[in-house]
Amino acid sequence: MWSLFLFFKPSNMQLTALIGKKTYQKQGFLQDGTRVPLSGVVVGGNFITQVKSADKEGYNALQLGIGTNKKAKKAIIGHSKKAGLEQTARFLREVRVDDVTDVTSGTEINVSDVFVPGDIVDVTGISKGKGFAGGVKRWGFKGGPRTHGQSDRERAPGSIGQTTTPGRVYRGKKMAGRMGQDTVTIRNLEIIEITNDGVLLIKGLIPGSLNSIVVVKKMGTNKKFVPLYREATEEPVVEPVVEETTVEAQAAAVVEETPVAEEKPTEEVQSKEEVKIGEENANN
Repeated sequence: MWSLFLFFKPSNMQLTALIGKKTYQKQGFLQDGTRVPLSGVVVGGNFITQVKSADKEGYNALQLGIGTNKKAKKAIIGHSKKAGLEQTARFLREVRVDDVTDVTSGTEINVSDVFVPGDIVDVTGISKGKGFAGGVKRWGFKGGPRTHGQSDRERAPGSIGQTTTPGRVYRGKKMAGRMGQDTVTIRNLEIIEITNDGVLLIKGLIPGSLNSIVVVKKMGTNKKFVPLYREATEEPVVEPVVEETTVEAQAAAVVEETPVAEEKPTEEVQSKEEVKIGEENANN
């Protein structure tokens, strides 16, 4: 665990970006019935590892860290200890800000203080690696004709250079080569929802594979924001149970409550008992 658990509100410095981890992709429905793709990005757990000021470094910026690096080098471990952190962050990114007054290293950034549903964001990440690819897959080349004897020209790149002047291939020519694993920024995406555990549901697809690191930067706000549709869950109403008492039940209750009087022996029974006692005395 991190050594400091103080939440910092970036209102003065206007922090507009956080580091996140791409976790999943799914679909959802808006309240107007539109089906949209959703990308889940975990941005909870961002800590300030270094504060850069214009007086010392020449510009105002904050270095953010996320995750835990169990095999960090000594230089990075010392950098984290200087910020007052017990564990070393696995990923570090720098974000420019306007003001860094009253900002201390080691504090945690609260997600709700940076993003709200309806924000327009740019997501920057490293795209998936595709390996060595030809010109048709990598750059969308059309290829050559299939007929008229062109049996080996269907996916060929075509001419790659000029004539005697300049007598070389220009730098940056689109040819076959390694595809993917590039820094890609997808612009003008929208935050649809922010969960309680610090997950941003972003409308659209973002670069990178699952569990890859991305940087989410706020660019504006959508004035016509439509929230995500949620089914209303009705809680069952428990009605109090009222015991219905009939006339017979009331009569039985009255009978039970009425005390039973002890029956006194009648005169005939008493006379018989006196006769028996007199006979017994005579015999004795």
